[in-house]
This record gives sequence, C-alpha cells and structure tokens, in this order.
Amino acid sequence: MHSEIVQLLGEFLGTFVLILLGNGVVSGVVLHKTKATGAGWVAITLGWGFAVMMGVFIAGFMSPAHLNPAVTLAMALIGNFSWSLVIPYIIAQFLGAMVASIILYLMYYPHYEETKNPADILGTFSTGPAIRHTPSNLISEIVGTMILTAGILAFGQYDIMKSSGTSALLVGAIITAIGLSLGATTGYSLNPARDLGPRLMHALLPIKGKGDSDWSYAWIPVIGPLIGGALGAILLNLVIQFVK
Repeated sequence: MHSEIVQLLGEFLGTFVLILLGNGVVSGVVLHKTKATGAGWVAITLGWGFAVMMGVFIAGFMSPAHLNPAVTLAMALIGNFSWSLVIPYIIAQFLGAMVASIILYLMYYPHYEETKNPADILGTFSTGPAIRHTPSNLISEIVGTMILTAGILAFGQYDIMKSSGTSALLVGAIITAIGLSLGATTGYSLNPARDLGPRLMHALLPIKGKGDSDWSYAWIPVIGPLIGGALGAILLNLVIQFVK
C-alpha cells in the first residue's frame, strides 16, 4: 500500500509540474502585459518540452512517470503496467493538472484581467484547433500521441536508458519535436489530463470575460490521445517482439 501511495504521489506531483510549467509558458506568451507576451510558437514548444522533462524528473524516482492517461492505458494494454493501477493513476494525473491550473490562475490573475480575447484565455488552460476540422484535428492528436508512446518504448531498447535521468531528457526532446513538427494544427494535447483537467478549471474559475470552455471540441484532445497512445504502443511493441 505504501508503494502505491508513493507512485500516486509521483504521478500527482509530476503532472502538477508538467502543467504548471507547460501552461505557464502559454500564459506568459498569450496573456497581455507579461514580459513574454508575443514570444511565439517556438517559445511555447520549447517551454512544453522542458515542462515534460521536469515533470518526469520530479516523478521518476517515485513512479514510472506516465503523467498522462494515454500513456498509462497504453502501457497496460501491452502488459507493461498493472490494470489495477490504471484508474488511480489517471485520477492522480487529473488532480495534479487541476491544482496546477488554480496556481497559474492566481499567478497570472492581473494578466487575465488585461486579456479581453476569450480564445486567448482558454488557450492558457486547454488546446484548440488552428482550423476547426474534426477529422484532421482527430488525426493530428492520434498521430502525435502514437509518436509519443512509440518513442517511449523505443527509448527503452537502448542501454543509454540505464543512465539516471536520461529518460526525462529524451521524453522532453520528443515532446519538443512533436510540438515543432506536428503540433501547430491542434496545439498537441497528447494527454487527456493535460487538456480536460485544466478545461474543467477554466469552466469553474471566476475569470472575467473568459467565454465558454469549447466543450464541443473537448472530446478530440481526450479520445485522440487515447487512441493514438494505444496504437503507438501496440505497433511498436509488435516490432520489438518481432526483432527479438
């Protein structure tokens, strides 16, 4: 029981750090009158890569550092993770994302007051498409998360992964690569907790002029990553078993 509690604490803290730093860079770039306003897409993708890296570092000595329901589900599907822990892990990940959203709201409160565009406000919590096109948006999330889970499994095939901290660096790198190469269509959720947890907080927090939480789109950054994560893990696992 103690071991399970430590793992859940790791998932909570890791996801908390991931969202705090990831949505923190988005807030700095899109909210008005910050020192980073207008810094652009490259700043956001680099910030998110470092955010995931730090989240994995924080969680990695306590848990497998999934920090993402799509990764947790994918690892269970290929037999690399216990099904009994799937729901507790997902709950911990969502709670970490939601608490981080509250902290960011408090930190950036005066900048939310200065920001009048509801889309910019929502963008500091959750993702949204550059062009709303359901099939393409869903494919974007599926493909991006396929690359993520396939990459995580592929990293594990190299001896370098035995070095402490290497996994965090590589996962941060793959998040940056996905963001720069594939993420500009939808904002690359890749993670249901990353999107839905903060979106729920956007709906609940008393932000002036925030508009709605775009629930008609909200299923895409949840279902897409779950499908993509599973496909990426299953396909790469088949390749690994074949070459062995």
